[in-house]
Amino acid sequence: MSGLLVAVNVVHELIRGPTRWTAIDKRPVRGAVEVGELGVAGDRQCDTRYHGGPDKALYAYAIEDAEWWAAELGREIPPGLFGENLTTRGLDITGALIGERWQIGGILVEVRSPRTPCGNLSGRMDIKRFHHRFARTGRVGAYLKVLHPGKIQAGNRITVLHRPDKAPTIGDSSHR
Repeated sequence: MSGLLVAVNVVHELIRGPTRWTAIDKRPVRGAVEVGELGVAGDRQCDTRYHGGPDKALYAYAIEDAEWWAAELGREIPPGLFGENLTTRGLDITGALIGERWQIGGILVEVRSPRTPCGNLSGRMDIKRFHHRFARTGRVGAYLKVLHPGKIQAGNRITVLHRPDKAPTIGDSSHR
């Protein structure tokens, strides 16, 4: 299985969310970008109780899911709008297994957990309680652990190198 890295997104500016400051305003960057064990160079997280750290170093979201939301909401969903670092194409992130490993350009990552959206996503979308609606679909994207740091850029192939024999999917795990 393989896919494509459509965009690498980093924080554009910190914005005031409904309850606290947030780094959800992520936008695509050009060229190769360093990725370390704590994420993409030039990115940041505001509330590290819930975001970031080794097991949530990167947040990946499929453009197919973003296109589904665009049709559902009747509006454009550009790369980074949901706060993802990696926008992918051709990779079923909702169906990805916890423990799955992907090669992306010069990095190796492991799928660790589904995103648990908060009120800042509702504020970003300007839709009251949107984060609850987002979570109910299971189309929440995946947090990734960086196992081998390196460089990535838009256009890199994403190759699934390993899928555990028995593990829950991101979609299944998001409903717990």
